[in-house]
Amino acid sequence: MASTAGRPGRVAKLPPRERILDAAEELFQSEGIRRVSVQAIAEKAATTKMAIYRHFETKDALVAEWMRIVAADYQAAFDRVEAEHPGRPREQIVGLARFIAEGLPALSHRGCPFINSLAELPDRSHPARQVIEEHKAHQTRRLVGMCAEAGLPDPGQAAAEITFVLEGAQVSTQNGSIDRAGERLMSIVEGIVDRHGSPLDAPRPAVG
Repeated sequence: MASTAGRPGRVAKLPPRERILDAAEELFQSEGIRRVSVQAIAEKAATTKMAIYRHFETKDALVAEWMRIVAADYQAAFDRVEAEHPGRPREQIVGLARFIAEGLPALSHRGCPFINSLAELPDRSHPARQVIEEHKAHQTRRLVGMCAEAGLPDPGQAAAEITFVLEGAQVSTQNGSIDRAGERLMSIVEGIVDRHGSPLDAPRPAVG
């Protein structure tokens, strides 16, 4: 989603559906899913509850769509590091860690939307929780693939260790328990990759 800087003027120019999603994102992030009513979203979006229900059948459907947008942002990070480091999977992995590390300062204020949402959605049949779980599973598969491409002898184990570090860094930043979390995150992820036996990648020769 776009930055909330200059929000009133910017939001007024958005189509109704995007205006609703923008308002929902800001409220869900700042106040939590359960505390935010459809009426509050309507007021924030300068629209009506009836208009919201024309675009989203239920509040749960709106929450799920917000989660899809957040998930797409994270999946785009995979796409970017693959495009920036073609044929260099170790640097792709480090690039992913850097993406998370650079986003940590924002988490200290609002927290991770996935972590926050999971805490509020204990029912695994909730559509938004299903979006999160599917996104996390897909993210893990992509990371395992990168570890395999990097020549790590146990890609699943390496991906698990990296995931634990990435997720843990976000929680630790959110609760303020660890200082220099981004710096420590990068050091640990690089150490995991190196410990699993992958030197800095050399470009792979073309197969012809």
